[in-house]
Amino acid sequence: MSESHSDSNVIFHAQPGGRLTGALRVPGDKSISHRSIMLGSLAIGTTRITGFLEGEDSLATLAAFRAMGVDIEGPDDGKVTVHGVGLHGLKAPKHPLDLGNSGTSIRLLAGLMAGQTFDVTMSGDASLSKRPMRRVTEPLAAMGAVIDTTDKGTAPLRVHGGAPLKGINYQLPVASAQVKSCVLLAGLYAKGRTCVTEPAPTRDHTERMLKGFGYPVEVKGSTVCLEGGRNLTAANIEVPADISSAAFFLVGASIVEGSRLTLQHVGMNPTRIGVINILRAMGANITVSNEREVGGEPVADLTVTAAPLNGIHIPEDQVPLAIDEFPVLFIAAACAAGETVLTGAEELRVKESDRIQVMADGLRTLGIDARPTPDGMVIQGGQLRGGEIQSHGDHRIAMAFAIASLRANQPVTIHDCANVNTSFPNFVSLARGVGLKISASSD
Repeated sequence: MSESHSDSNVIFHAQPGGRLTGALRVPGDKSISHRSIMLGSLAIGTTRITGFLEGEDSLATLAAFRAMGVDIEGPDDGKVTVHGVGLHGLKAPKHPLDLGNSGTSIRLLAGLMAGQTFDVTMSGDASLSKRPMRRVTEPLAAMGAVIDTTDKGTAPLRVHGGAPLKGINYQLPVASAQVKSCVLLAGLYAKGRTCVTEPAPTRDHTERMLKGFGYPVEVKGSTVCLEGGRNLTAANIEVPADISSAAFFLVGASIVEGSRLTLQHVGMNPTRIGVINILRAMGANITVSNEREVGGEPVADLTVTAAPLNGIHIPEDQVPLAIDEFPVLFIAAACAAGETVLTGAEELRVKESDRIQVMADGLRTLGIDARPTPDGMVIQGGQLRGGEIQSHGDHRIAMAFAIASLRANQPVTIHDCANVNTSFPNFVSLARGVGLKISASSD
């Protein structure tokens, strides 16, 4: 799995000009796709999933459960059938689990693996192997789990099975849905009650989906609790389109005169709509229609019409609600009149890349005054020029600079784009279909 990332350098070639028009359904939500496989595998009965994201990250989760003996059919055009084995039905995998580029897979699985009777080793690609894992291994150790990391606290993770887990009350030191989910999933196997309190709201897909699978979850204010030892019952999951993928087009259509684009069936979970709130605060024209609820998750169609954007001080309470969207929000800021200031986002430094530094470097290459700070960035809007961008293998950086080309005055060439397949496998063809002048090549 991780070998494929380094075999060839995929290069995006984006020409200036173009505008975004028409309608588009971006691929399924990555967070929900991961969780549907995990909980479907541990449920009793057969779970049918539609709209599953066939990107490398969610496929890594699917492969891991197959390796632990779960019978999974598909994905076939977004349809997956999972024959659940129950909470205690997983089998020891014959080999280490390779989770590629997926931080969600390895961190959530750390919680689930802590509750198994067998040992398992989890590894990933070069980027994943740099990401901090003590944030999950420390609370798991407090529950009684035995997990080894490297000296730096990174993957590979070696989970020693058979350790009895006990419920804990855990105060999250940093707002992280992955850490919250990891502890809650370990709590399924723990004796007694497990509670997690978060310092700021983060995505709540795990809590919603546990309830959807019939597992009692109690949410009071910023604390989520569950009792160990109940069962999950199979459910049907319809995965909404991923708002993190829609975000590229929300920004693209906002920044180019004459654009008008409708994004269909987008997940509108209130813990994920920071990107809409931030863009609207900058002056974006985004209308929401056809609101409905699908499998416990709100969805809607979003129509975005070009509008002049203004720089703002991004409200810190929106930061955890838009943490994955900042690469493309920085592009919006570069196209806005005046200054945009982001603070309270130090988490961006430990994503697939250091997204603050890498975006600042890229924006400067394109002629924008962008100053990184320890927990954010200060960006002065201006005229984008062309140039060569290094994405450092980070899918969201690559797509963000593809969108920037819409407002550049020269071509933008983006290197190291293979990992776009982790979250948005058909990005180039869908983007071309609505008016982005982009092509891909590999060397």
